[in-house]
Amino acid sequence: MKNPMLEAVSLVLEKLLLISNFKLFSSGAPVEDKARNTFYEINSFLRGDVLEVPRTHLTHYGIYLGDNRVAHMMPDILLALTDDKELTQKVVSNKRLILGVIGRVASIRVDTVEDFAYGADILVNHLDRSLKKKALLNEEVARRAEKLLGMTPYSLLWNNCEHFVTYCRFGTAISPQADKDISKCTVKECGNAVPLPAMPESCPVIAADVIRVSIQRS
Repeated sequence: MKNPMLEAVSLVLEKLLLISNFKLFSSGAPVEDKARNTFYEINSFLRGDVLEVPRTHLTHYGIYLGDNRVAHMMPDILLALTDDKELTQKVVSNKRLILGVIGRVASIRVDTVEDFAYGADILVNHLDRSLKKKALLNEEVARRAEKLLGMTPYSLLWNNCEHFVTYCRFGTAISPQADKDISKCTVKECGNAVPLPAMPESCPVIAADVIRVSIQRS
C-alpha cells in the first residue's frame, strides 16, 4: 500500500538532488574531438565487467556484454514520446537526459564503449573494491544485464545506473552514490536536509520480474 507522505518526501529529495547537480547535467557533453580521439583497450574488458566512468560530480556505470557493447541505464524523455527505435537508439543528449530524469523514464540500453564513455577514462570493476562485496560470476552478471534490457522507471534515489549494475554484479541493488549525495545536502543548496527514507513500496526494485510488474501497473 502506498504511503503518500513517504512518496512526497522521496519526490522532494529527488528534485533537490536534480537541482544540486543541474550545472553538471547542463554543462554539455565532453568535447566531441576528445571522444573521437580516445582509444579504449576493449580487448582488456571481459564480459560481465562493470565499467565505471567518473565525472566531476557523479559516476556513470555499465555492464560490458562483449563485442564492444555496454548495457547501461539512461534517462531519456524521448522514450515517452515515440516508439521509433531509430530515434531513441541515438546517443542520448543532455536535454533528453535531464527531461528523462524529471519524467522518471529511462531504458537499459546497449551502446558501444565509445558512446558509453564519451571520451572519459574507464575504471573496471572498481565497485568490487570500493564496496568490498563478492561479485557473481561474470557470465551471470552479463545475463542479468541482458534480461533487464528495455524501458524502466527511473529514480535518482531508488533506480539509477548504479542500482542496475550493483544488482547485476552483486545481486543487491544499492547506490552509495545516491546516499552520499543526500548526506552532503547542505542548507544552502538543498534547504534543511532530511534523513533518507526507506524505499517506498511503490518504487521499482531492480529485478526483471519486479520491473515488468511495475511497468504493467503504471
